[in-house]
Amino acid sequence: MAYFHGVNTSLPLQLVDCPRDAIQGWPHPITTEDKLAYLRTLLRVGFDWLDLGSFVSPRAVPAMADTAKMLRQLEEEAIWDQTNTRALVIVANERGVRDAVEFDSVSALGFPFSISPTFQERNTRADETEAMRRLDIAANACVKHGKDLVVYLSMGFGNPYGDAWGVDDTVSCGGRLLEAFDPAVVSVADTVGMATPAQVKDVFTQCVPLWGQAKVGAHLHMNPLEGMLKIEAAYEAGCLRYDGAIRGVGGCPMAQDDLVGNAPTERIVEWAQGRGLWNVKSAQALDQAQSLAADLFV
Repeated sequence: MAYFHGVNTSLPLQLVDCPRDAIQGWPHPITTEDKLAYLRTLLRVGFDWLDLGSFVSPRAVPAMADTAKMLRQLEEEAIWDQTNTRALVIVANERGVRDAVEFDSVSALGFPFSISPTFQERNTRADETEAMRRLDIAANACVKHGKDLVVYLSMGFGNPYGDAWGVDDTVSCGGRLLEAFDPAVVSVADTVGMATPAQVKDVFTQCVPLWGQAKVGAHLHMNPLEGMLKIEAAYEAGCLRYDGAIRGVGGCPMAQDDLVGNAPTERIVEWAQGRGLWNVKSAQALDQAQSLAADLFV
């Protein structure tokens, strides 16, 4: 195996675009038709994964109430036969799991599990015991229906609530979830964008060798002025899977922080291509996606 810094260079980089994360907290409604046009364009770019919707309470996240409708439409168009991109949706309870696994086009269920008990309650109305019970249901459903399970480790770099946190908490929590549920990926989330590049590198330097490089992901929120420093720090520590959203739009509406958004996918693509780590399938589609995002998120 060949290594550069902490990275096994024989393993592929994976890029996940997250229109769900961009749309879910946007203050202005976006029609189902506009969402579908955006998704069709993103599916032509060549991302490894598209985090395109969620099966959660429409009262809590009304912007995601049409996820099933969008999936049905895309399946009717047989669009998944035309792309290698796989679909991921977020679930947070038993009903969401039950609804999500009914779609053949859904390849992975993402489950938010927070290191911060305060945020777990705010985000999913569950304490740790209940969250573990729901996660067990999701894990079993994934095995039964042939789906991947992706656990998003929320508040993986600290929290604004005063809940105890240290690097060891992230490392041990992820390890415990891997042992209990064997998810395909544990994606460490900088939910409110409070991590420094040094903290990012520290967390992934410890997580990657313990969890296994193929099991580690990064869902980093950041201020647009921060550039690619957090992504570069995670890569130097061995992380090979990155979430982002076009133009850096989004973030978690339950965290109520308007100052940070997602890592801008187009910047991640530029960074990855410049290092020969990942190749875009259609640069034209990526340009079109950026144009559509500029119109949608105004």
